[in-house]
Parts: sequence; C-alpha cells; structure tokens
Amino acid sequence: SDEIQLIIVATATPDRLAPSTAAILQDKIKAYNSVAFDIAAVCSGFLFGMSVASQFIAAGVYDNALVIGADTFSRFTDWTRRDAVFFGDGAGAAVLSHTDNDGFLAFRLYTDGRGKWNFTVPAGGSEMPASEETVRRRLHFFQMNGRAVYDTATQVLPVAINQVLQDADLTIADVDYLIPHQPSIKILKRTSEIIGLPWAKVMHNMDKYANTSAGTIPILLDETKASGRLKKGSIILFAAVGSGWTYGASVLKW
Repeated sequence: SDEIQLIIVATATPDRLAPSTAAILQDKIKAYNSVAFDIAAVCSGFLFGMSVASQFIAAGVYDNALVIGADTFSRFTDWTRRDAVFFGDGAGAAVLSHTDNDGFLAFRLYTDGRGKWNFTVPAGGSEMPASEETVRRRLHFFQMNGRAVYDTATQVLPVAINQVLQDADLTIADVDYLIPHQPSIKILKRTSEIIGLPWAKVMHNMDKYANTSAGTIPILLDETKASGRLKKGSIILFAAVGSGWTYGASVLKW
C-alpha cells in the first residue's frame, strides 16, 4: 500500500455524503502515501476513473494508482418497482502503473446533462434533504426510465466506440474483446450489431450479478483474465453508459 500514490473510487452509492468513500478506504488499507477522492459518474464511473488515473500517470505525477468501482444499489432499490431486478451489488479494482509499452491507446468520454432525470435518486442531497415526507414518498430510492436508457445507450455507445477506435487508428476487426458496463443484454446485443462486433467477443456477466454499476467493468475484466482469454497484445475495448448521461469508451493493449 505504500507504493499507491493515488486512489480513485467510482461510486454512486457512497458510505456517507462526507467524507469520501476513497478517504475511508485509504484508511482501511493504510495507504497513507496516496491522495484519495471519489468520482460520481454512476455506471460510467470506473471508465472515467481509469481515464483520470491514466492522465496523472502519463503526466509523470504519479507512478501507481488504485482505481476502484463499487456500488451497493440494493440499499437504494424500491423493491415494489418492476425495475428492482436490474441492479446488483459489486466491487472491483485495478492498479494502473507507468509502462513503456502500449497500455491505454485512447479514451473518449462524454456527458449530456439533458438526460439527468432518467436515472436519479431524488432525495438525500442538499436539494431535497431527508424528511418524513421524502421517506413516505420513497424518494430515497433510484428512479429509472428504462426506455430512455435503452434508446440512449444504443445511440451513444456506438458513437463513442467508433470514435475511440478512430483515435487509436484501429477498426472493429482489431478488437479481441469488448468489456462493457452491463446495462442490459438487449442493449449489449443491439450495440454489437450496430458496431459489427461478433457477440462471442462481448463479455457479459449480468446473468450472475445483474448490473453492478461502477463495479461491472473491473469485475468483468478480472473474470475475462481468469478465463485465460487475455493474451499479451490483446486489444480490449471498454464501454459504458450511465446516469447523467455519462458515457464513453477506451482502448487498451494488454
């Protein structure tokens, strides 16, 4: 832990409004040589966190960064709603370090605040503090417009993916595996059709854990690595879309 100089925790379900979950985690692992802060980009959080960490490393500010995606949406789920089945709890982490090899080839991140109410937890912040009324109206649980999520995701993910591939001077045929956030199997299948990537190259684990939000990509990356699929030089495509809207893609040469 002494070698970790930066800790970024991507979460939409922090332990507390203050302090940051990253500060709490830093103390738990005794990584006192690090600066630690949270990123709030919901399901895109880990992707955004990797981008921030890689910029610090590329600039020579830090050598080793710990990026974590962690969410416990079961604490914010209204179990009387039909969309209660979408989310699961999960966490994953990755250490990013300086390399003279290829590593990350490109990032493309986007935000469109016009979609901000399509996935939201209305109460509990300074806009609408907790009260008897907010509890009675069940406003401390997430609210989601599932149709808007599907329509937006299938529109913006292909744009982000095609742009980041262009930035990296690659084509979809160069991609060995897509490791995406897990919004829904329908969204992933439709996205793979649009970008022309065979379904066999799309990694998924929704059937085991549902949508673990910021935890999805690191969990799926670990499972893909453990399966023996990743080889030196493999081209990995990451993609995510989340509340905000936030979305993006990145390319990594393993």
